[in-house]
Amino acid sequence: MTSTRCAVCKYFRRRCPPDCIFSPHFLNHNLQRFTCVHKIYGASNIGKLLQDTPMQLRADALESLYYEAKCRIQDPVYGCAGIIWSLHQQIQIAQRELAQVQAEIAFLDANVGVADPTPSSVEPLVQENVEYGLDKPYDYWFY
Repeated sequence: MTSTRCAVCKYFRRRCPPDCIFSPHFLNHNLQRFTCVHKIYGASNIGKLLQDTPMQLRADALESLYYEAKCRIQDPVYGCAGIIWSLHQQIQIAQRELAQVQAEIAFLDANVGVADPTPSSVEPLVQENVEYGLDKPYDYWFY
């Protein structure tokens, strides 16, 4: 037996044939990757899936299987669905916060246009000949 066996053939202690369907995807130095996928799906099912998948999509399919198997081992009840649900909740929270901030910005923009304009240099700050009622000592307007 040579050391060029793929992880699947190494796991099952068999000779790796030249046309082994697993060898391009499960390299001999990464046995953990295969054991993770094998534990959830089984070698026979993985082989059938690889045979039914076009060559150009096999690497992506096995990446997906590995990720799903890893998630299923970490969380046997929810697996990937739990992660997707959690991310969906985070997106909803972020969208609500964004809507609140956009509403605040719109409110502040609307109030800037309504606010009293600053006096121009042409207009005096205090108009002459206008009775403000500040000279009367008995008028307690500030209480």
